[in-house]
Amino acid sequence: MRLRFSRGVITIAIIVVVLAVGVSAGLYWLLKRVPQFAERQPAFCSVTTPGGVRTLLPEQARVAATIAAVAARRKLPERAVVIAYATAMQESKMQNIDWGDRDSLGVFQQRPSQDWGSKKQIMDPVYATNRFFAELVKVKNYRKIPLAEAAQAVQRSAGGYAYAPHETEAKILAAAFTGRVPKAVHCWYPRTRLLPRRRGRPRPARSWPGRWAARRSPRRSAGGWWPRGRWPTPRRTRSARSTTTAPPGSTTTRATAGGRAARAARAGWSWRSPGGQVPGGQEARRTMEMEPGGRGWA
Repeated sequence: MRLRFSRGVITIAIIVVVLAVGVSAGLYWLLKRVPQFAERQPAFCSVTTPGGVRTLLPEQARVAATIAAVAARRKLPERAVVIAYATAMQESKMQNIDWGDRDSLGVFQQRPSQDWGSKKQIMDPVYATNRFFAELVKVKNYRKIPLAEAAQAVQRSAGGYAYAPHETEAKILAAAFTGRVPKAVHCWYPRTRLLPRRRGRPRPARSWPGRWAARRSPRRSAGGWWPRGRWPTPRRTRSARSTTTAPPGSTTTRATAGGRAARAARAGWSWRSPGGQVPGGQEARRTMEMEPGGRGWA
């Protein structure tokens, strides 16, 4: 019995297959490209409070955290932090810049010529914030008067009215960085590719005994390596009737009965010295002898 399909059914099937392949290819391309988009996105910090959401640069977040920390150290109220934030936003956009109008510097654009401190001191956000708060607490009723008046009393700028528009944003940041709203600050940094950690191994010596010591050191199992040019302790295997001892790199293996015979045989082994030839044309040879402590060969 033959099954017959109409042209409409075949057409629909082909369309479904093509759409499925297209959707799968699109999803695969999208998932492959998403990590690249994420890596290209610059670092930023997000502040989320009931009063609103704000986005900061990492440097702005550091300055905001410094101002809040100094205020906490001086046991100042949140209103002082709000005034400081609004002032910093207007003066430097809450960044520690080394330029400004005339000789103005730092987060609050304080001037060395007006006895705010030296250039080095003003460029320190902790020092600049302490100086700002030291002047703010001298302002009478700074907690109750308008923000622009309190900030202008400290800064003595040409346009004191410019601080007021930043009050709303300053309140959002103060609620987050003072800790009144917990878990309100989240910073995101682009993912960096970590290279595999390489184990530090000494470079083997050019001579074959040094290379052998670097590769086949018996101290390797204990987490250490022999220094270049040192001889490892020869391996010993004991059985019921014989003792076998051989120097590193030696092709000769002597088996003798008893430990006394083994020591006598070991004293006669020698090999070419890395130093080369001795006067007279004879090859320089060394006899293997244990160093004090049993850690290597002379």
